[in-house]
Amino acid sequence: MKTIFTPILLLFSIVCFSQNLKSVMPIDLSFKQFLNCRDFTMSADGNEGYFTVQNLNENKSIIVKTLRKGKKWGSFEIVKFSGVYRDIEPFLSPNNLKLYFSSNRPNQGDKTNDYDIWYVERKNTNSKWSEPKNIGAPVNTDFNEFYPSLSTNNNIYYTSDQHAKTSKDDILFAKWNGKNYDTPLRFDENINGIGYEFNAYISPQEDFLLYSIYRAKDGLGSGDLYISFKNESGQFEKRKNLGKSVNSKFMDYCPYYDQKNKILYFTSKRDEIPQSEVNTLKDFTQMIENYANGQSRIYRVTMDINTLKNK
Repeated sequence: MKTIFTPILLLFSIVCFSQNLKSVMPIDLSFKQFLNCRDFTMSADGNEGYFTVQNLNENKSIIVKTLRKGKKWGSFEIVKFSGVYRDIEPFLSPNNLKLYFSSNRPNQGDKTNDYDIWYVERKNTNSKWSEPKNIGAPVNTDFNEFYPSLSTNNNIYYTSDQHAKTSKDDILFAKWNGKNYDTPLRFDENINGIGYEFNAYISPQEDFLLYSIYRAKDGLGSGDLYISFKNESGQFEKRKNLGKSVNSKFMDYCPYYDQKNKILYFTSKRDEIPQSEVNTLKDFTQMIENYANGQSRIYRVTMDINTLKNK
């Protein structure tokens, strides 16, 4: 039976998603001090967060810790293991005892300068992080591995360019067997295509996957956020665009979902600086200090994932 897909159906899907969302807002105005930041993750209680801060041309990156008191984030500090190499994309495990990240730091016996997935660990939330440890094979390879995300059973989802001959970046998955990881698998066309699919967040229960696609045919901009739900047979269904209430004409990526408070955190390069005439330097300076400055910034939006499943 031939499947018919029309622009009207696409528009209806995007509108349905949009009706379940409130306005996109900066994560917190305290983040305005970082002109270029991305990759937010936080603890289960919502009081400890980590993210990436980078320079404007993105060749230098560090991982920063922040604490929340009440509704405000503060106490920003660089983590002790970061600052020498390009460390990006932190992910705090569901039990809050491991912090995963991607880095180009050298690994023992590794002559390449590719990005691998690393992690630090601690005994409890009050203890210090260990020295970084390479997660090793079969997850890490001679290619690049980015943006780790783990479920409560330690299954890992991440981005890799090892299939670059037939596609670009892809979302891969490796199952934890209790001792180590099984051979990673590349998701099928419901998730991956021939282009760039990247930066996947897996829910703790593995019932949905959030990720970005660059220049997708049904996309709204440079990079769009998509969602795929797992069906009763254990397979991830065809991806769905999150719609214009989240996505912009700019790059939208790096998702993280707070299930307790139903808040989607993500990074965007949206630019809301008005193209209007200015007559004084003060006016121009105030205008370009807009949070949405065209660089990577972290945003949040209230979104109930459960209401989107059957749309």
